[in-house]
Amino acid sequence: MNALVQESHRQILRLMQAQQPQDALRSIDGLLLREAREPRLWLLKAQCLLATGQLPEACAAAGSAMDSTLADPALLDALGTVFSRANDQQRALAAYNRAIEQAPDQAHFLFNRAAVRRFLGDLAAAESDYDRAIALRPHDCEAYANRSQLRTQTRERNHVAEMEALLATGTLGWEGEVEIRHALAKEYEDLGEYPRSFEHLRRGATLRRRHLRYTVANDVATVGWIVQAFPQRLAAGRADATPRAGDAAPIFVIGLPRSGSTLVERILGSHSAVESAGELHHFSLALVDAARRQAGAVPLNRQALVAKSAELDFPALGADYLARVRAGGCAAARFVDKMPLNYLYCGLIQRALPNARIVHVSREPMAACYAIYKTLFKDGYPFSYDVAELAQYYAAYRRLMQHWHATLPGAIFELQYEALVADPDAQTRRLLSFCGLEWQDRCGEFHLNPAASTTASAAQVRQPLYRTSVSQWRHYERELAPLRDALIAAGVAIAPEEHA
Repeated sequence: MNALVQESHRQILRLMQAQQPQDALRSIDGLLLREAREPRLWLLKAQCLLATGQLPEACAAAGSAMDSTLADPALLDALGTVFSRANDQQRALAAYNRAIEQAPDQAHFLFNRAAVRRFLGDLAAAESDYDRAIALRPHDCEAYANRSQLRTQTRERNHVAEMEALLATGTLGWEGEVEIRHALAKEYEDLGEYPRSFEHLRRGATLRRRHLRYTVANDVATVGWIVQAFPQRLAAGRADATPRAGDAAPIFVIGLPRSGSTLVERILGSHSAVESAGELHHFSLALVDAARRQAGAVPLNRQALVAKSAELDFPALGADYLARVRAGGCAAARFVDKMPLNYLYCGLIQRALPNARIVHVSREPMAACYAIYKTLFKDGYPFSYDVAELAQYYAAYRRLMQHWHATLPGAIFELQYEALVADPDAQTRRLLSFCGLEWQDRCGEFHLNPAASTTASAAQVRQPLYRTSVSQWRHYERELAPLRDALIAAGVAIAPEEHA
């Protein structure tokens, strides 16, 4: 790039850092009129479009950069990241492949390609990439943690000794220690060494919680405010009515993380009439924007925001949500939004999107809470690292779901994970019927669905249904006794068989 373009490039970066992507886009388009073959400008444009949620346009701009660059592995890696974040994992893989061809010993490129290969279900190749990345960068704790999730570890093939030795060096920061302890917990569990597994999990979760600023009472109070804001019982839901052809009829799969929502998404997304849109933040963002517009200059705290949400123009809210989904590249009339925390908005969803279907996936309390507790989430779910807080949050979640069922009769389909595992065919037929979909054999073969999965369950959804996770928590009944006691104290009924 010449000096003028380089200075403009720096100005665009400053606009992006100042979170002014529209101004940055205008500057980029002006520069592209003169430098149409400059790949770094196309990359910047792709990054700006990604920041504004224009995913197809971001991929198009990244594609133009790919066409214009041949020998810059760092640029190719950056383009791979744009494609991946825009949910085009195949083109992300192509970009990373080209980067690694030119720089085969760059651990960062290998790490990024491993993630995409995991999303695409090529788990053996992902493990190979993580192996190479770790060999090049032995203290990459996130690579260890990701690798441990790719398969069930065995006595013959595991990484326990390697990770125990790394932990014993005492050179890891707290983030690295958290990742290694969670990875060791997973691998020890696979090996049946349950006391060692739980000790690493407990220490890792405690350390993670120590570095979070979070008050569970705020989330518990929010549930109370929602109940107060939406006390009215709506007319019975039209669960037996099929939307007209072409009408937007999203399917919201809700619940708590690690409840089986990804499994349900894969079943639904295997249907020829349904597209999986992933975990979308669009409904909550549209809600917050609408409430703030209505409030004008008056600042809204969380309680005021909840109260204001009951006074919105609900059709306009639904239209805004759908516009955001379309801008993200999902054009299907029937699509799955599997953001678990949309359970907070069932009353709003029913009012804003009357054609929507809401599927609540749940698990037995102890199984659900253990599955959450043992997961190291990339972001979010700060309640998950302390069993007392987890119990309080779980009780509040259950209270809100009971309220939605009482005030939205027939609008929410209850799908118990344990029932789905025990009789997948019957439960899948019930699910499809509720969503107004005909049975297709491919829905029963969801594990063959080649679509990418970017959730924590990306490896599990490549397998047929298995029952081991239903009772996995029982290996830790003594260690999880404080969780059970906290749940009971919070008013959660524990079924007798959960005491067995």
